[in-house]
Amino acid sequence: MEVKEFNLNDIVEMKKQHPCGTNAWKVIRMGADIRVKCEGCGHSVMIPRNEFSKKMKKVLVKSES
Repeated sequence: MEVKEFNLNDIVEMKKQHPCGTNAWKVIRMGADIRVKCEGCGHSVMIPRNEFSKKMKKVLVKSES
């Protein structure tokens, strides 16, 4: 399986879009769980790392640092 690279503050695209209509999520916390924040409505969700890796499609915007 392909290892997907992502870092804190990256904007990622998920396979399924959020009910608000956007597909872009910002990674705001990393650890055993990943917390992502919807770029459309601001809702945040915590997902286990292995589940997040399965649901993430690609990195849309890399963080500056």
